[in-house]
Amino acid sequence: MTRNLIPIDSAEDPRIAAYRNIRERDLVGRQGRFVAEGRVVLNVLFSTSRFTAESVFLRENRVAGLFDLIERIPETVPIYTASASIMDEVAGFEIHRGILAIGRKRETSGEALLDTLPEAALVVALSGISNHDNMGSIFRNAASFGAAAVLLTDDCCDPLYRKAIRVSVGAALKLPFARFSDTATLATALHDRGYSILALSPQGKIDIAEIKRDPRHALLLGSEGHGLSEEDMKRLPTARIAMAPDFDSLNVAAASAIALHRLWCPV
Repeated sequence: MTRNLIPIDSAEDPRIAAYRNIRERDLVGRQGRFVAEGRVVLNVLFSTSRFTAESVFLRENRVAGLFDLIERIPETVPIYTASASIMDEVAGFEIHRGILAIGRKRETSGEALLDTLPEAALVVALSGISNHDNMGSIFRNAASFGAAAVLLTDDCCDPLYRKAIRVSVGAALKLPFARFSDTATLATALHDRGYSILALSPQGKIDIAEIKRDPRHALLLGSEGHGLSEEDMKRLPTARIAMAPDFDSLNVAAASAIALHRLWCPV
């Protein structure tokens, strides 16, 4: 390996300031940046042109096993290394994987993203998803079942939150996404471009198994607790997932996997 690595000897080194107190900064935002964590996620980061990386931060004892990853990192991106104790001090907790990167977010309007999609496309639309585990899992499911993009209302949490990226196994970096102000605006943009919208809810009128996939289809999912609003349920076609009558409902991420598989692989 010929790549020059930059050793960090102090947790106060200003060159790795972006990695300091990761958990706290995730909560308040990082001024257009995000944290990528783990080998699989960094492989995705450096295999897509959707995002750029500002730097990489590795634990010293992980470097020997990361030659293939390091070779994929552009020469313009500095790679810092430090001992486990310094890295943990910088991050504010123990970084088990010892592999971090700082990426730069890109902002795209929902309308602009929709206009780039192919004639036949499956889209996931999310309203009020506030749990980062659910967000990451939905992105992973969307990528697994061929979704072309994810659309979010402004009250959804950030798919580029560190935990959401990790749970998505990098799908949040791979799958295009954009935001709309609210569900009504999102639905209008989809309708204007010829999408059939299907709102998924335990109170849905049609069994998901009966749905036939249209060339342009959008699956709309609501929050774990409140679900979709009454207005959304009234103005949009709705579907449910049949399940045992003595149980409440599925987790929204699990429900997304079932519904997306049905739309991806119609019978």
